Amino acid sequence: MDIQLQNDYYRMTGEKYSFGIKSVINFMFQHQLRYMFWWRKASKKNHIIYRLILHRYSRKFGLEISTSAEIGDGVYLGHPYNITVGSGVKIGNNVNLHKGCTIGRENRGVRLGSPVIGDNVYVGINATIIGGIHIGNDVMIAPGSFVNFDVPDHSIVLGNPGNIHEKANATQGYVAHCVE
Repeated sequence: MDIQLQNDYYRMTGEKYSFGIKSVINFMFQHQLRYMFWWRKASKKNHIIYRLILHRYSRKFGLEISTSAEIGDGVYLGHPYNITVGSGVKIGNNVNLHKGCTIGRENRGVRLGSPVIGDNVYVGINATIIGGIHIGNDVMIAPGSFVNFDVPDHSIVLGNPGNIHEKANATQGYVAHCVE
């Protein structure tokens, strides 16, 4: 198993991956692990079998993560249903994505393009991140927030429209089991 998948496994379970029965059971009963396994395979190799399996999981669980998105090591899918990540999105390491969050492209205007998200970022339930913007490192996007503007490092974004509040260690306690 490649290192990115092992890091995803660690972030989602809090345990190092081993080729034992416990890891097999986790893969059987945690669909977010299976989804990320097939997503990583399909995004690296444009193989029809990988794409078909990924498509099946996408429809079953509402996980719509484009294979042309770039996702770093150690993604965490919390309450993994109805998560949408569009094409062209770049996501760093140790990022938490929660139920109902949407990260996508804006097709017109001054924010034309897709978001770039830094490391150690928490994206809460039903949060929306849209447009050619940059989200810094150590940023918490609170549940229900709408973000269509740049967010500096060490910040918390609250509300709709979003308001930025600077805070050192903004994701401490929320982004756990970080990988190097």
